[in-house]
Amino acid sequence: MKNNFLILATLLIAISIKSQIAIGKQEVSNTSVSLEFNDTENRGLILPYLEDKTSVTTNGTIIYDVTDHKVKYLKDTNVWQDLSVDTSGAANISIQTGKTESASAKAAIGTTAATDTTPGVLVLSDTDKAMILPKVASPHLNIINPAPGMMAYDTVKKQIAVYNGTVWSFWKP
Repeated sequence: MKNNFLILATLLIAISIKSQIAIGKQEVSNTSVSLEFNDTENRGLILPYLEDKTSVTTNGTIIYDVTDHKVKYLKDTNVWQDLSVDTSGAANISIQTGKTESASAKAAIGTTAATDTTPGVLVLSDTDKAMILPKVASPHLNIINPAPGMMAYDTVKKQIAVYNGTVWSFWKP
C-alpha cells in the first residue's frame, strides 16, 4: 500500500512539475529519459487492461488485451501487433474484475503535459525523451509472481520480456 501511494504521489507531482521522473531511484540516467524505474528490484511494469480497444488510435500504445489475454501494441491505426506469442489464453485477470476507472484519469509527463490531449492513463508527452522499462536480470526467473501484462527489460539477454499471464515472451531488436 505504501509503494502504491508513493507511485501515485510521484505521478501527481509529475503532472505539475512536467519534468523527468525517476521511480525508486534518485535521478534518471540521462537527459533523454522522461520516465525511468529502479533497476535494483525484481519488478516489472504492468500495462493497462483493456476489454475494448476500438477507441485506441494512437500508434505505439501498449496494452494487455483481456479478450484474448495478450500483450499488444498499436502498430498502425487498427493494426495490433501481438507481443505474447501464446495461444493458451489461460491468464488469471481476476485482479481487474469489477474495477472501474474514471474517464478523466490521466497523468502526463513532459514539456507539453499541461496541454497534451492524447488519450491514456499515463502519457509521456516529450518528443525528445523516452521511457526506460524496469531492468531485471532474467525476469522469467526472478519476478516471483508476475501479473498478466507485465513488461521488463532483461539485462541478461538484452531484450524486452512481456508476460501474458501464462508465459514470458522475449523480443530482441
